Amino acid sequence: MLIAFDSTQQALRAEMLLEYADIDIDICPTPKQITAGCALSIEFPENDLPTVRQVIETENVEIRGIFKPLGEAYEQVFG
Repeated sequence: MLIAFDSTQQALRAEMLLEYADIDIDICPTPKQITAGCALSIEFPENDLPTVRQVIETENVEIRGIFKPLGEAYEQVFG
């Protein structure tokens, strides 16, 4: 799964919060198939989606969306 952002500040804030929540994450470039205002995205395991959503909602992290890869494309599943 992948979180895309509109600002680098929110991406870095989410990185800190998700690491604190003990989610296994990776910072990566935002795929060209996803339109976002920030070049950074965060990848995380699909089974952590409920916790990731809870952290984003509780901490009011501004995101473009959470996306699931589907072959060469991405499907937005939240946000």
